[in-house]
Amino acid sequence: MNDCIFCKIINREAPSSIVYEDDIAVAFMDIQPVNKGHTLVIPKKHFVTMDDCDEETAKHLISVVKKLNVQVAKATGAKGIFNAVMNGEEAGQEVFHLHFHIIPRFHGDGFGFYFPKEYKNLPERSSLDEMAEKIRKS
Repeated sequence: MNDCIFCKIINREAPSSIVYEDDIAVAFMDIQPVNKGHTLVIPKKHFVTMDDCDEETAKHLISVVKKLNVQVAKATGAKGIFNAVMNGEEAGQEVFHLHFHIIPRFHGDGFGFYFPKEYKNLPERSSLDEMAEKIRKS
């Protein structure tokens, strides 16, 4: 992936501030941080989304995120950590190389995960049961 900025970071063809690296993953500071300490965790192998990623790599990435959550919180003094992964453009993915966000959160920081206004209109249980069945069967 010659034009992938994250592949360039892995290959040391682009600058980054690396906080963790092993044979499978690299973690570095986000250049457009939501808050100070905003870190990205990526696989060294190029995957676009979690759907592309093999099970072993996915498990390893989660273990790295878990470890770094503690370190980021300790380093920043954050009382909470927001973890996110966007799968696809519709989900907000902008760099098409699988990556996990570790975002330290602080009271009143203005960042949030907001639901649409319709969220307050709870669906009927039958609708939830129907969707659960579709997911189980797919």
